[in-house]
Amino acid sequence: MLDRGWERDRPLAVCPNSGLVTYGDLERESGRVASTLLSLGLSPGDRVSVQVEKSIANLWLYLGVLRAGLVYHPLNTAYSLEEMRYFLENAGPTVLVCDPAKYTAYHDVCEILGVSHLLTMDAAGEGSFRELCASATPISGVVERLNDDVAVLLYSSGTTGRPKGIMLSHANLRSNAEVLVEAWQFSPDDVLLHALPVYHVHGLFVGVHCVLLSGASMQWLPSFDVNRVRRCLLDATVMMGVPTYYTRLLAEPTFGPADCANMRLFISGSAPLLEETFVAFAARTGHTILERYGMSETGMNCSNPLVGERRAGTVGFPLAGVEVRICDEQHNVKAAGEVGELEIKGPNVFKGYWRMPEKTAQDFSEDGWFVTGDQAFIDLEGYVSIVGRSKDMIITGGLNVYPKEVELILNEMDELQESAVFGVPHPDFGEAVVAALVVIPEAEADLSVIKSRLEEQLAKFKIPKLMRVVPSLPRNAMGKVQKNQLREEWGSVF
Repeated sequence: MLDRGWERDRPLAVCPNSGLVTYGDLERESGRVASTLLSLGLSPGDRVSVQVEKSIANLWLYLGVLRAGLVYHPLNTAYSLEEMRYFLENAGPTVLVCDPAKYTAYHDVCEILGVSHLLTMDAAGEGSFRELCASATPISGVVERLNDDVAVLLYSSGTTGRPKGIMLSHANLRSNAEVLVEAWQFSPDDVLLHALPVYHVHGLFVGVHCVLLSGASMQWLPSFDVNRVRRCLLDATVMMGVPTYYTRLLAEPTFGPADCANMRLFISGSAPLLEETFVAFAARTGHTILERYGMSETGMNCSNPLVGERRAGTVGFPLAGVEVRICDEQHNVKAAGEVGELEIKGPNVFKGYWRMPEKTAQDFSEDGWFVTGDQAFIDLEGYVSIVGRSKDMIITGGLNVYPKEVELILNEMDELQESAVFGVPHPDFGEAVVAALVVIPEAEADLSVIKSRLEEQLAKFKIPKLMRVVPSLPRNAMGKVQKNQLREEWGSVF
């Protein structure tokens, strides 16, 4: 993505702290990053773990890691020390770049786990890593890697509670970006409003890669602030967001067509877009949101059309080069309109799970299709609709939460006999994490204490927004907890 030959003075991004940066700045600063990492003795394939706030320097770091032939390992800034311990032990990075405020907490962990270099970068891009890069001579070009070599290592929790490392290759990233640029007709005239975080697929790959491959530019915002977003929309042509972004815009009584005068496209993903949001946004602005569907393991798989009918409740058609099918548990293909397991095949599908060959084999069919864990159907016109998740995942504000990970911690607490963690509808986040708790006989449960213990071990977005003590959990004849019944009973709590 650095070989497109865009003019060095072409605008790349407007940033609150850095002002205007250009494609020339990108080439120079990512070259400094690559040079710095190579000078530390890193070799192709070594992992660089990154847990920092969003900044333009963070973007230079990502691209510099790729230019040096290394593997980029982004981490949610909300992860706790205990969560980070697992990620660092499993990924085995040579370098960790973290916020300066976390340096002391991470120092001993890095020494124990053999992380050779612990460096810092704050929200403005300053820190020990910036100081190292300042005097570096930028490399020219890139360290050569094969298309199938791993470029990025992402972690996505599993239903067992053990996070899995997802290996994405250079070919995975490039092929998916090229398809999206064509599907959404990105051009050098586009300006993307970028308010997404850059530690997962949506913000880092879908947003940034579409811009870089098309020579477009960005309004680069550190986070979603509704007032700032409204101001920046006036200078943008495309916005990518999670459904929460759109509900928050609609919550502004004066938000309307004037805010969108220069916009050509609004895109939504990372969580299901409610039909009521889809309809309300079109009525208020005259713009129909384009919903698409992807996963950490695959990048983007499906998209509603740029030209043609964008249907509420669907994720559109398979992207060019991507095949989808709906199957039963034996991988037999089901008829149009029938609900089943969604399976994917294409150049976008990941290489496998890091150091988990058995899990990789389990999630692929014998004929090479990736089993997504999503329940879906394809109608007679080819529109794909996601109707549920067979892997019990909660998507809150565009972030994935696996109930088992939270339940394992709750169930270890002395006063609790068992727990059930599940998602319920939430007007702002789409879904909210909630927990039903069963207390052991003669014990007492202080919910504030339980919450504090969870906060010590889990990222904030995984903490239940509501916990209630219940006499028992509903079960079927086989003893399985009936979370569907709990979801129905708790469905209107927010």
